[in-house]
Amino acid sequence: MADAAAAWEGTNVRSLSMETEDHRRHLRMLEALLFAAREPLSVKEIAERMPEGIDLDALLKELQAVYAGRGVNLRRADDCWAFRTAEDLAFVLKRDVVEEKRLSRAAIETLAVIAYHQPVTRAEIEEIRGVSLSRGTLDVLLAAGWARLRGRRHTPGRPVTFGTTAAFLDHFGLESIGDLPGLADLKAAGLLEAMVDTSDDVQPSEDDEPQEDEDALDLDFSDLESAEDLPVEDAEERDRNA
Repeated sequence: MADAAAAWEGTNVRSLSMETEDHRRHLRMLEALLFAAREPLSVKEIAERMPEGIDLDALLKELQAVYAGRGVNLRRADDCWAFRTAEDLAFVLKRDVVEEKRLSRAAIETLAVIAYHQPVTRAEIEEIRGVSLSRGTLDVLLAAGWARLRGRRHTPGRPVTFGTTAAFLDHFGLESIGDLPGLADLKAAGLLEAMVDTSDDVQPSEDDEPQEDEDALDLDFSDLESAEDLPVEDAEERDRNA
């Protein structure tokens, strides 16, 4: 205790508090209490843990003055007090954090359909999955860079077709789309139910060129941020699948 008191006397708190030993001890108690608190403490909560009869308001203001020019400041918010980083030093604590988000089941299923059946339209994705496709599902895959617009089908409405990207291959450690396992392989690995018919095995195509029933896109979609940004001529297709 003597060593702690001696250390305290060497700080600028000693210069601001030249009163009794009890006063200095109360300041140290208040400092420790606020530093250890996980959340801001109200005056009532602080008073419950401090000795009776002290001038808590004066102690708080004195401690606030002590920390005014330091890296952390004693701040008051309504009736609560807490130590906070000095505003001018906020940049020191900032750092870029990559937030990882899991794909929804719908997004995973849609990505699988695109990977195995590309080029595939939105209507075909819905037919294969057996449920309607949420407007945001394709947006997630486009934003992640795992799906892209390939071309247009030779069908009414000229719907856009979707395919996977090089980023998709890189993320899943594939050299080519042909490295994806076929249905027979998935069944053998126990990833598909035994009732799944693999007599007509689905094997992803490595052909990146437009198919016979598909035209290359005649517009630049490099800035496309949402599936809702598709051209007007696709509106009928979108509305039909909404």
